[in-house]
Amino acid sequence: MAEQLEKEIVLQQEAVTKQGDVVRSLKASLKDGKIERSEVDAAIAQLNGLKVSLDAKQKEYEKVSGKVSSQSKEAFRAAMAGTLERRMFYLPSFKIYGSVAGFYDYGPPGCAIKQNITQTWRQHFVLEENMLEVECPAVTPEVVLKASGHVDRFTDFMVTDVKTGECYRADHLLEHHLEALLDDKKTPLSADKVKEVRDLLASVGELKQEAMGTALTEYGVKAPGSGNDISAPFPFNLMFKTSIGPKGDMVGYLRPETAQGIFVNFRDLLYYNGSKLPFAAAQIGNSYRNEISPRAGLLRVREFTQAEIEHFVSEDKSHPKFASVADLAPLLYSRELQMGEAKKAQPMTLGEAVRRGIIANETLAYFIGRTWLFFQRVGIDPARMRFRQHLQHEMAHYAADCWDGEVETSYGWVECVGLADRSAYDLQAHTAMSKVDLVAYEKFPEPRVMDVVKVAPNNKELGVAFRKDQKIVKELLENLTEESALALKAKLESEAASATLSTCD
Repeated sequence: MAEQLEKEIVLQQEAVTKQGDVVRSLKASLKDGKIERSEVDAAIAQLNGLKVSLDAKQKEYEKVSGKVSSQSKEAFRAAMAGTLERRMFYLPSFKIYGSVAGFYDYGPPGCAIKQNITQTWRQHFVLEENMLEVECPAVTPEVVLKASGHVDRFTDFMVTDVKTGECYRADHLLEHHLEALLDDKKTPLSADKVKEVRDLLASVGELKQEAMGTALTEYGVKAPGSGNDISAPFPFNLMFKTSIGPKGDMVGYLRPETAQGIFVNFRDLLYYNGSKLPFAAAQIGNSYRNEISPRAGLLRVREFTQAEIEHFVSEDKSHPKFASVADLAPLLYSRELQMGEAKKAQPMTLGEAVRRGIIANETLAYFIGRTWLFFQRVGIDPARMRFRQHLQHEMAHYAADCWDGEVETSYGWVECVGLADRSAYDLQAHTAMSKVDLVAYEKFPEPRVMDVVKVAPNNKELGVAFRKDQKIVKELLENLTEESALALKAKLESEAASATLSTCD
């Protein structure tokens, strides 16, 4: 009986995972206007039903066997975390003072494993690929992160206890409250209300500020522990802010990622490389994110080690060593598979993926292959790792193609690596802010004639029309993409002869 239930639990977990992918693909279709909201709602209801069934089977197993199912991810995590802490692989920081959430210390075996992984990464990527390694300060001037967009957009929604001032992450608070409503056996919800709560629970991560505030108010969410009212949600920047220098008049932040140090050094790295493309630069170091309510163990912490690579290429995105990985066949979860019926990653050679246009170019595919080999080198089961392509609505407007290297864990599929063709967005952003050209020049055997769209603002006319805002409008016009510039020109030449230029992304 217990053995049969264990098998049923495994099958039920697979069904939950597949239905979760169904919901994600339907949400993408909804945003593209291809389906109605009712189809998404029906899929979410089915997902919730599968989760209830899974929970029931796990409870039945516990009742029959007198122990927790080996498929219980929560029980597994608790046992594993306890063992790792007792054996001092890692443990909460500042433990004798009550610890601080989101910070962990590595003990002797933890340090040994971390150093082995770091050195393996450096050998596999930096040394074997002849990359240029840099080491940049963790403290970063505000202007750098303003240019990268982190100052304005690196945020989560937060609420506070109006009496104690205690801070909480809004989406986590709402999720916990909705889950408690569903689990309340004393005052069960009506069938319609259960559906409403489950639908909201499935979409909490997508709520905007106003919708989040409405939901918190409608469901009467209070501060945990105190039961006090909470404030309206507001954006909270996840960077640690600091001041630079004795006067404290220069604002800085602890870096939220290591990549920006590479971008701002592009000009010098290019010179070091003989002013030739392509080349790659890498950095290993700590990054810092002031998570509102860190949880999930080492997966979401406030200080962590990142290893990042930026590979700079010209228009030619072929790779001289692509043949060495072309026959590798990792599990690829393409956009087509996510939106199709199977909802399951399939092995495919990287050569075929590039030929069919599934992966945008050889260089991106090459690094997917090298990452797959690294995963195996550090001991990850190939059956438990995949590369998931971002759906169209998940990608930034400037990205050509994006893939996440994911590993299946007790938390489900977790992104461990991000691989993206970001075009020249970051270099262009820092060029615009610093007024220093971060560009490379290529000599061709024969001259090439190309049409280039260049915006040439009329300073005199702008001064008359916009006065004190002339400089802002001029910078916006100069930073327009070719497509946006031509669209603006066409609109101004129309009968309306007026157009709106937005200062927001």
